[in-house]
Amino acid sequence: MESKEKLRAPISQKPHVVEKPKDPSYIGGTISIEINEKKLSVPLGTTILEACKEYGIHVPTLCYHEDLCMAGVCRVCVVEVEGMRTLQASCAFPITAPIKIKTSTPMVRKARRHIIDLMLSEHSGECYSCIRNSNCELQKLAKEYGVDHYTFGHVDKPRYEVDNSSYSVIRDMSKCVLCKRCVRTCIDLQEVGVLESLDRGRETHIGTFLDKPLSDVICINCGQCINRCPTAALRANDPSDEIWNAIDDPNKHVVIQTAPSPRAAIGEEFGLPAGTSMTRQMNTALKRIGFDRVFDTNTTADLTIIEEGTELVIRLYKALVKKEQVSLPQFTSCSPGWVKYLEHYYPEYIDNLSSAKSPQQMFGALIKTFYAEKTGIDPANIVSVAVMPCSAKKFECNRPEMNDSGYKDVDYGLTTRELAQMIKEAGIHLPEMPKGDFDSPFGEASGAGLIFGATGGVMEAAIRSIVEFVTGKKAEDVFEKANIIPLRGFDGIKYMEIPIGNEVGTVPDILKHLVPDWNWLKGATLKVAVAHGTANAKKIMDDIKAGGKFSECHFIEFMACPGGCLGGGGQPIPTTPEIRKKRAQAIYAEDESLVVRKSHENPYVIRLYEEFLKEGPCGHKSHKLLHTHYIKRGRYIA
Repeated sequence: MESKEKLRAPISQKPHVVEKPKDPSYIGGTISIEINEKKLSVPLGTTILEACKEYGIHVPTLCYHEDLCMAGVCRVCVVEVEGMRTLQASCAFPITAPIKIKTSTPMVRKARRHIIDLMLSEHSGECYSCIRNSNCELQKLAKEYGVDHYTFGHVDKPRYEVDNSSYSVIRDMSKCVLCKRCVRTCIDLQEVGVLESLDRGRETHIGTFLDKPLSDVICINCGQCINRCPTAALRANDPSDEIWNAIDDPNKHVVIQTAPSPRAAIGEEFGLPAGTSMTRQMNTALKRIGFDRVFDTNTTADLTIIEEGTELVIRLYKALVKKEQVSLPQFTSCSPGWVKYLEHYYPEYIDNLSSAKSPQQMFGALIKTFYAEKTGIDPANIVSVAVMPCSAKKFECNRPEMNDSGYKDVDYGLTTRELAQMIKEAGIHLPEMPKGDFDSPFGEASGAGLIFGATGGVMEAAIRSIVEFVTGKKAEDVFEKANIIPLRGFDGIKYMEIPIGNEVGTVPDILKHLVPDWNWLKGATLKVAVAHGTANAKKIMDDIKAGGKFSECHFIEFMACPGGCLGGGGQPIPTTPEIRKKRAQAIYAEDESLVVRKSHENPYVIRLYEEFLKEGPCGHKSHKLLHTHYIKRGRYIA
């Protein structure tokens, strides 16, 4: 956790903790305590809640979240500390001296019950019809503490209007319990700061600047607030009713593309452990639901690598050989939350964004052109659906720029959670499904497209192809099993230098119309970086503005969400560092099991360039359909 001075959180929410010793064996580094008469030892500065979790002692929580700084606002986690007059919030009590703690006394039990009753007295809505029914932390606490009536009454009508102005996030503050997780997520985790506590006393509520709707403020649509909300005060804007209507319409041809991250996470919605891959079972389930074709987004992820990598080669050639002024480093553009963040906070760097669309949008454009031509289906009758781990994808497919096919390229964006609900609605239990294949012509993809789902995956996929293009060597000969380990993991920022050497290969046919040879790259060192979460993106952008190390990079991958797409705002709830780690393991394991693991070897991509995009990557047709432009929005408020 950063120092208090560097955090943008309000003073009341800055983490007032004692810094733990680097080596607990130092004198005074370990404190002897008692919890429920059991003698224990913990490092200096450990909170009571951390100590209880470490030793398997259950303490209920609500405002606490592993990803966030402490707040201590809900008081559900109160415990007794011997010698103290009042109960203490265990999540916000650092241990600095020997103490005796009791977690389950009558006073603690009654206090927790009263706190829950008070929350319920202000909480509007019917559990049966709530989107978080059976996955609501307040509902779980009410059951755990035997709530069978409303001790302090219950509101009979909502206090606030629902804000459904955003394509991505819906706010229902009548269901808010003021845990401030969303505030801490937006300020600390994402460095956006759209949400804050407004007013005082009974009128306190979470709102935006001047209580404006989300569509009118600088929300990047990432949905991280949804993933950490304990109730249904925040949810994604669900288009599943419209999709059901399209499926039921015999005149509509409904196709669906599935991104890599939902496959590694959707099993959690059906009681499976995090990291259980459900790729093939999903294919079968989607066919049984009624989708006419099930396609693999990873195919256009591979296409994105070719187009984005070619764009990087063009920029470097112009800068190094032609001595032209170009915007470097080149930024990835497949995370719509990151793109909107840049549009708002660093609009002067818009030209650094790759013009390549995201895999979702490339796919949509091809469905209503290439696929429509190939099948003889009127694109006006094609309904294109995308299953994504991301709530910002809903905003992306509704951007006015995304209609290069002559139609809206992608009609609907579904989150992993929403797809799971549709599967359940159809009476299907996903783990029971037999395995099925993707449909052509967007069928099997490469492992490079698959690892797009994890932070560092886009960069690793790009490097696998770039290394082979430039050096003529196999990626497996440069990196063990073609796994580029320095780009993996959950460090907020990763940096890597890749020496080209003095031996270069021949330019592949697909790029010969752009560069004559690779001699201009002899002895060069490719510098790349990776950041996930917009708080980390901000660090890199500020470094670039200051002329720091990252300003010397050639290519930087940015993802708006912690962990990359696998930690997206549309993924199953809950999310924790451990859950995201298991999802990543599933993605990398599936990558290693595939025969084709490099984007330029994907046979479907090769066929696309042969049959449809005949001018090659970054050619006239591919530029019209697969590339776009962005808007310098700035920090205005509508």
